[in-house]
Amino acid sequence: MRRSTSSSDSSIREESGMSESNISEKREVGDEERVIGLEGTNRPAKEEDIVPFGRAQSRGRRSQDRRSLVRFESHHSRAGADGYTWHHDGDKSSQRPNRAKAGVVTPDPYLVSFDGDADPENPRSMSSLRRWAIVLICAASSLCVTCTSSLYTSTYSQIEPEFRSSRLVCTLGLSLFVAGLGAGPMVLSPLSEFFGRRPIYIGSFTFFLIWLIPCAVARNIQTMLIARFLDGLAGSAFLSVAGGTVGDMFAKHELSAPMMVYTASPFIGPEIGPLIGGFIVENTSWRWCFYVLIIWSGLQLFLIVLFVPETYHPVLLRRKAIRLRKETGNQEWIAPIEKLDRSIAKTVLWSCIRPFQLLFFEPMCLSLCILSAILLGILYLFFGAFPLVFRTNHGFSLSQVGLAFLGLFVGMLTGISTDPIWRRVYGRLVRQHEAQGGEPGGSEPEFRLPSTILGAWVVPIALFGFGWTTYSSVHWIVPIIFSGIFGVGVIWVYSGVFTFLVEAYPVYAASALAANSFARSYFAAAFPLFGVQMYNNLGYQWATSLLAFLALAMAPFPILFFRFGKRLRGNSKFASA
Repeated sequence: MRRSTSSSDSSIREESGMSESNISEKREVGDEERVIGLEGTNRPAKEEDIVPFGRAQSRGRRSQDRRSLVRFESHHSRAGADGYTWHHDGDKSSQRPNRAKAGVVTPDPYLVSFDGDADPENPRSMSSLRRWAIVLICAASSLCVTCTSSLYTSTYSQIEPEFRSSRLVCTLGLSLFVAGLGAGPMVLSPLSEFFGRRPIYIGSFTFFLIWLIPCAVARNIQTMLIARFLDGLAGSAFLSVAGGTVGDMFAKHELSAPMMVYTASPFIGPEIGPLIGGFIVENTSWRWCFYVLIIWSGLQLFLIVLFVPETYHPVLLRRKAIRLRKETGNQEWIAPIEKLDRSIAKTVLWSCIRPFQLLFFEPMCLSLCILSAILLGILYLFFGAFPLVFRTNHGFSLSQVGLAFLGLFVGMLTGISTDPIWRRVYGRLVRQHEAQGGEPGGSEPEFRLPSTILGAWVVPIALFGFGWTTYSSVHWIVPIIFSGIFGVGVIWVYSGVFTFLVEAYPVYAASALAANSFARSYFAAAFPLFGVQMYNNLGYQWATSLLAFLALAMAPFPILFFRFGKRLRGNSKFASA
């Protein structure tokens, strides 16, 4: 039987280049990771290094197990770390480590792990076709949720007189839905740690479908607003948990393309919403907008139930441990997740605290979250700005205003199509890192930022171009072209930011993404509430220029993090060194 041991502090220093002070700061978290079998070493242990539990009682039974079973040391999957160790800092007593003496960890020889990526129980062993099918189902579900957020904006012209509400009150239906998208990951992400991703998908999307029904049959604005918030809350799983599914199924070198598809889908959805809604509302009742969404979400739920399996590594390892205990009769086989003694309430509490810790104490996370939040806020503000610009200046109908969003849609698709270029850039940076004496095939999180660096400058240029072409004397295609360039920049920014956060905060990846989701969603909820007033008071040109200046103020930060990110991570207790 192969057994594992913890690495010594000297080997950690050799492999990571960390200073003595950094090692002492990170020792607590590192030790806890080794306790649950996440240190990522594959070196077999010597017999004398192991101090197993209950040696006298189970020596004969273990000898029998050695002949029939081979145990491989657990590896630390980046996706498997989604929120997996959030509670360590605050709940050290919840662990049950096997320590021979202070600072020395004695590993458990019966800790269950995957037999490499080829293990049939490992999601990464699935065929490429099946993995991509799962990615596309998750992306389409995310697309459905975000399309639901913006399709609602096409109903204003009918629900205002029917519900006797003002435009601002009706806009709350958009803001509350997006606020629900931001709040949901705080609860749904940690729940996926206990129950896995598949139950969260099925449960949340079922409630997403249910809460569309009162929206479709609402008789007053109060029903609409409450149902919209709860609908956004339920649908948020595919804006948080689904990112982990992508990482579960793809190794690091394969991650870029599927992550780009998943990242883009939430931002393509808002452009499709007004396009569909404009034609529906122009030809029939606004209620058919929600009937169409009910049909779509029902189809997505059907696909999820049939074709999306469980992919969360710790839960799969728990199933494997249960199977091994049943097959061998040896009750000492244990999965890493089973060594944790924690409550659901405490985990949810930490999931609500940790994202704000990252926002308050991590300058890289805070700055990139603000940049992301401004961009999504501008995108949602455009749902009020586009009707003003194109109906007032160019006499567009409601369906034509929806078609104007095709500029953003095409721009985002163009951004997605440039993924091979950014992968080549990433590969070149890795090769340069190797040439400078780095680990062969080694990478740094900052190597994911070139697309963000360029996109952060493309966005303000596009906004200035859009703003100063919003004159009736300028052909309508010109501002639409600039909106497409804005879409390209948004995709470039987000593709780099999401992947950087996952790699820079591997242990707290889910918390980092939850912090980003929270900031983005609440900016997106707030911007539409003042967008129309700002455009009316400042004028179309200066209102858009103000948004461009906000984006321009954040543009230098990705460059700074590309150059100095490694140093900042070295001084952080949350980021990888």
